[in-house]
Amino acid sequence: METGRITQRVQELLEELKGGNAFGEKVWLIAATKTQTADAVNEAIAAGVDGVAENKPQEFRDKNELLLPCPRHFIGHLQTNKIKYLLGKIELYHSCDRDELAKALSKQSLLKGLTSDILIQINIGEEESKGGYPYDEAKEIFSRLNQTAGLRVRGFMAMLPDSDDEALLRSLARKMRALFDWAKTQSADVEYLSMGMSGDYALCVEEGSNMIRVGSTIFGARHYEG
Repeated sequence: METGRITQRVQELLEELKGGNAFGEKVWLIAATKTQTADAVNEAIAAGVDGVAENKPQEFRDKNELLLPCPRHFIGHLQTNKIKYLLGKIELYHSCDRDELAKALSKQSLLKGLTSDILIQINIGEEESKGGYPYDEAKEIFSRLNQTAGLRVRGFMAMLPDSDDEALLRSLARKMRALFDWAKTQSADVEYLSMGMSGDYALCVEEGSNMIRVGSTIFGARHYEG
């Protein structure tokens, strides 16, 4: 996407989101920066996104020092041996999707004297191709991870299925919102429901998401090397 277009699209999104979600909450605009150049990401930061998010630890490591000040998030599947690239530099991990990762992140955070803020990833569509905890176990998982030293649970993340069935998508989004509302009664730290990407963020915001992860809508189609 040409210079200036990124700025324009971020400003359009911020204008679209300025009224908040259906519950009157601010909607946090997180730019998903996978494969984007540092210059492109910096244009989005300068335009006013609330945070920038990488999918791959090595890409974060290589790009991080080149970026303007802005909260850094991580939204990809995280292998435990790659935590070292991120620890102490990530403001919010969106994809805590399994106990193995939670335990490793807890252990390494404690060794560094840190508390890492996480979102619990829920596989709301019960899709084999996606990670995340089962929805039916979400309350137990939340209660357990919320008591894990070195971690602070700030809410949930979910990816809706790629489906044209709007009624299904809305019902799943509402289930996530109900879970989020329950968690808020359990902990004052719960603040974020990260749900919605370029293709479905409008629906998710209507159903109560307050954080969206947007890539192609800001930057245009990804360009992969090789």
